[in-house]
Amino acid sequence: MIYGSEVLPRLTAVEEQRYARHLALPDFDLLAQQKLKAAKVLVVGAGGLGSPLLLYLAAAGVGKIGIVDFDTIDLSNLQRQILYTPEDLGRSKAHTAAQRVQALNPHVEVQVYDNALNADNALEIIAEYDLVADGTDNFPTRYLVNDACVLTGKINVYASIFRYEGQVSVFNFPFPDGKRGLNYRNLYPEPPPPGTVPSCAEGGVLGVLPGIIGSIQANEVIKIITGIGEPLVGKLFLFDAASMSTRSIKLIAQEPYPVTTLRETSYYCTPSQLEVPTIAMEELENWRAQGHSFQLIDVRQPEEYARYNLGGVLIPLGELMENLDKIDRQHPVVIHCQSGARSKEAILLLQRQMGWQHLYNLIMN
Repeated sequence: MIYGSEVLPRLTAVEEQRYARHLALPDFDLLAQQKLKAAKVLVVGAGGLGSPLLLYLAAAGVGKIGIVDFDTIDLSNLQRQILYTPEDLGRSKAHTAAQRVQALNPHVEVQVYDNALNADNALEIIAEYDLVADGTDNFPTRYLVNDACVLTGKINVYASIFRYEGQVSVFNFPFPDGKRGLNYRNLYPEPPPPGTVPSCAEGGVLGVLPGIIGSIQANEVIKIITGIGEPLVGKLFLFDAASMSTRSIKLIAQEPYPVTTLRETSYYCTPSQLEVPTIAMEELENWRAQGHSFQLIDVRQPEEYARYNLGGVLIPLGELMENLDKIDRQHPVVIHCQSGARSKEAILLLQRQMGWQHLYNLIMN
């Protein structure tokens, strides 16, 4: 997808031996490995997601890897940022990560940017690479990366993590007809209001989670470069480590969100003050008894609905954005699942992507 008729670099005998398990794969030939060697990938963020991402991209043989991170290594990082050890405390993340990547695979060229990505340098830096892997943990950089990728015509392989959950998608993907796929602003046009998202320190994150999500992100990068498999274009992949469940939500079909200029997004991660509105089963029964108008939506799977249901409209979470016309905007909407996790996710999607209100998460017990 990235490479056309240009001449690709040859592999040395040592490289052919190093990547022998790649070359033994069905549909993964010498040309695919040459594409990896020719590729230039910019990784923004060398933290939890960046650690497995950088290691696996280097191990796979990506020819040039750029690392953007201005932070230093802190003791609290070591619970999940596996690139680093206690001996690295206080050192630059970008430079330390570059050393580890180079030690893992000396055939990889590494470029370090140990300064913050901003509106003054983002376009120039990103323009030098084939695609960007966004492993940031803050909203200003996430929106900056998205907008710069749109303006420079680069693919944005996005991932984020929070507590026990992670998500991955591929944005601004080029199609054969010259059009581009959706970008991050199609999913979340603007950052959530301050006070609605807990800080990373307050919310926490399971240490193994960025390893799982960062590896999936690396997989998407490799698939795009080699042209093997089907990337997460127009889909949002969701993973819940607590329930060990995965879902893939098809994003609503529309034109890419327009980005015409690069601007800094002012946002500060603050302690959470607002929660998804909830309603207890007892209160819902009171609504029914009093003739209160509302719509009940069940976002479980059809087989779960068939076993038992509360009489609500069945719209599985993965099909939610394709069935917006089934949702009653004139009355309160109560959404439920089995545990409350999927229904909460559905409400957040409708709030953030559609700006809808008067949505309630049903608490079953």
